[in-house]
Amino acid sequence: MKKIINDPAQYTDDMLKGIYRAHSDQVGYVNNDLRCYCTKKKVPGKVSIITGGGTGHLPLFLGYVGENLLDGCAVGSVFQSPSAEQIFEISKEVNNGGGILYLYGNYTGDIMNFDMAAEMCDLEDIKTASIVGADDVNSNADPVARRGVAGIFFMYKCAGAKAAQMGTLDEVLAAAQKAKDNTRTVGFALTPCVIPEVGHSNFTLGENEMAMGMGIHGEPGVWNGPIKTADELAAESLDTLLKDMPLASGDEVALLINGLGATSIEELYILSNSVSQQLEDKGISIYRTFVGEFATSMEMMGASISIMKVDRETKAMLDMPVSTPFYCQK
Repeated sequence: MKKIINDPAQYTDDMLKGIYRAHSDQVGYVNNDLRCYCTKKKVPGKVSIITGGGTGHLPLFLGYVGENLLDGCAVGSVFQSPSAEQIFEISKEVNNGGGILYLYGNYTGDIMNFDMAAEMCDLEDIKTASIVGADDVNSNADPVARRGVAGIFFMYKCAGAKAAQMGTLDEVLAAAQKAKDNTRTVGFALTPCVIPEVGHSNFTLGENEMAMGMGIHGEPGVWNGPIKTADELAAESLDTLLKDMPLASGDEVALLINGLGATSIEELYILSNSVSQQLEDKGISIYRTFVGEFATSMEMMGASISIMKVDRETKAMLDMPVSTPFYCQK
């Protein structure tokens, strides 16, 4: 294992200490718990949005806490869920009086702990609503059972924009739901990653082998086989995406090309070009393209492709400027 760390058991807390020292003007933590990550900017009456999940996916999840996006994030250890108590403490800290939306990935441990936190909030007369991202098409035929991956970025953007516009809790939830209903993702891995506390790869791929549909925690994909070209990956991914969410010529989408941690930005733009050309060939126009790292898996090499069908309302939400220590959009 080659990593710039101290004690593997302190990986998450050491990382958080570094973030707080570097960005103390924007974010902090509550009750002396580094894992209770919160914005320092509060807007009275605004709906607060809280997310959470395991370390290892930066900028997901905590990287989206900031202006016109999220208000807090419960941080778990690498690939592990945060606790209900941490979510509850964050809820009390960021509560602005407009209610709280819990927006997080569709994973069993997260669901259980966010539900417990919601019950604790009820006892404090803090109103909450919940929604999970579930955009990974290859993870399950049933949309309800799908994993939440990079497409949750679109949910963050739309919910954050509606909250910034002082929408009600129901309106913020509806904005997140609309983004969810219109978003799909396909991902693929070229290498495994190493979890610091484990010290070795979490799965194995051959020298010239890749995995289509691999999850961001190393969950099995739909096939392992020889590495394909960018054009081939784009074609297979779009075939999967468009079968699940049919789009017609003349429709408009937002496109997200996401690197999983060790893929160069040059390669992501090659993939983006392939996907864009093939969408254009189908008569589907791209309103806005996002290229970079939005939801990673430690140092895994690979990428994911997300598309969201857009209309006038969602385009305006995507265009809202945002600012966090990890992501800015003017």
